[in-house]
Amino acid sequence: QVQVEESGGGLVQVGDSLRLSCAVSERTSSGYTMAWFRQTPGKEREFVAARRRGDGHTYYSDSVKGRFTISRDNAKNTVYLQMNSLKPEDTAVYYCAAADFSYVATMADEYDYWGQGTQVTVSS
Repeated sequence: QVQVEESGGGLVQVGDSLRLSCAVSERTSSGYTMAWFRQTPGKEREFVAARRRGDGHTYYSDSVKGRFTISRDNAKNTVYLQMNSLKPEDTAVYYCAAADFSYVATMADEYDYWGQGTQVTVSS
């Protein structure tokens, strides 16, 4: 059973930075395509960023492109989401997801394994 666990959320101010971590329990994280999604109450889970296994190709939503960076530390079996220049609209529960395929998917239902989520709140 693959386990995915996020950490690093919190309350920050507009313009601050925050780094989320996602630990994957089985196989190395390089063996999965990894993604970050976020969700606010009453809305569907929204794609944020993904990193394809193999070549490490990354893909971002337009709303975070240039501010967020997804990266991977294979030695630690961990994927990160570095978030800079945070805005109030970035406030959400952030979820890490893993999938056993070699393409970048932006739909939540394509991912097999999910963490429990970590709250990020950006205060103005």
